[in-house]
Amino acid sequence: MDLNLSQKRAIVCGSTQGIGKAIALELAQMGASVTLIARNEEKLRATLPELDQAAGQQHDYICADFANPDDLAVKIKAYVATQPSIHILINNTGGPSGGPIIEAGLDEFKQAFSNHLICNHILVQAVVPLMQQAQYGRIINIISTSVKQPLPGLGVSNTIRGAVANWAKTLSLELAPFGITVNNVLPGATVTARHTSLIQTKAEKTGQSIEQIESEMLAGIPAKRFGSSAEVAAAAAFLASPAAAYINGINIPVDGGRTGNL
Repeated sequence: MDLNLSQKRAIVCGSTQGIGKAIALELAQMGASVTLIARNEEKLRATLPELDQAAGQQHDYICADFANPDDLAVKIKAYVATQPSIHILINNTGGPSGGPIIEAGLDEFKQAFSNHLICNHILVQAVVPLMQQAQYGRIINIISTSVKQPLPGLGVSNTIRGAVANWAKTLSLELAPFGITVNNVLPGATVTARHTSLIQTKAEKTGQSIEQIESEMLAGIPAKRFGSSAEVAAAAAFLASPAAAYINGINIPVDGGRTGNL
C-alpha cells in the first residue's frame, strides 16, 4: 500500500490545535512538506518545529483569519504564486457556537457560511490549478457527522456542514478527471477544545454536571469512548495518500459507530 507523501506539499487549515494539528503531524510523518494555516502566529511558530522533518521536507505557515476571507484570498494567492506544486488541501476550521436553530441570529448563519464554505472555496480555487498540473490532488474537508444525522443543539452547524458536504460532492464530480479527489471526514465526539467547550456550555445551561453529560454522550456511542484527534487524522492521511486515488466524493464518519445510518 502506497502511503508515501514525500515530494508532496500539503496545506492544513486550523493546524495549531486539535484535529488540524494532528493531521499536520501525520502528513509530515508520511513525508509531506506541510504549510500550516491558522490565525495565531505565536501558535504557528510553536507548532512548526513539532513537524517531522526528513531530507527534502520544507515546512512553513500562513497566518490568516477565516473571519476575514478577503485577507485569506490575498495571502493564499500570494503564497501559491511562490510554489511549484501543491498536492493536498485539508479544509478545517472551528465549528459555530451551539444552540437551538430557532434561536440563531442571521449573522450566525452568515459568519459560519463565510468561515466554512466561502473560505474553503477561496482555498480550492487557489490550489486546484497546481493540482491539475501535477495530476495529483487531494481535497479533504473536516466536517461533522451532522452531515448524515443532525445533532441536537447544533442548529447553525448542522445547516452549514450540510452545505459544505454538498459543495464538496459537486467539486468531486468536476475535478475527478484531473486526478483530484474530494472527500469529507466526519468526526464524531472527539476530545478537542471544541468538544470540551460544548460540554461546558451545556452544563451551564442545563445545570447537569460534566460527568452526567459525558455519560449521556457515551451511552450513544457503541465504542463507549470518545475519539482522539490522531484517529481522525489517520483517516484524513489515508485519503491524502496515493493509495486512496479511487476514493472520491464520499463522507467517512470517524465516530465509534455513533451515526445511526449508512
